[in-house]
Amino acid sequence: MGNIYSAQNIAAYFIYEINEKGAFVNPFSIQHLLAVVDNLWHKTFGHTAFKEETATFSESNYFVKEVFEAYKEFEGQHIALPAKEWHLEYGQFQLVHRTYAVPAFSTKEMLIVNSVLNKYLKITLHQAS
Repeated sequence: MGNIYSAQNIAAYFIYEINEKGAFVNPFSIQHLLAVVDNLWHKTFGHTAFKEETATFSESNYFVKEVFEAYKEFEGQHIALPAKEWHLEYGQFQLVHRTYAVPAFSTKEMLIVNSVLNKYLKITLHQAS
């Protein structure tokens, strides 16, 4: 059984990885990647990958509203870093504004996420050439 993650954390993973490969990523591609991950998650584990509620592209212009809201300022532009969240560590009294963390995927989960990522990178590289 797979874990359930925040879509913001999975989006952060995609943004870091895609930037490391020197490819282009924008809010629309993030939404598409999240939709594909969720679909594969359903097929593999029988449940959604995200804590957040999801939509369909036929209903709206986003798949995960919270991720859409966090990146809507970028519109069609490249995203260099994940969105930031306010975090209060246990025992601390000061909020920290930091980028969303990357999840600690299990081996099977990592295979799913990386297969989606590799397919995306292959398509974007093919379109660029």
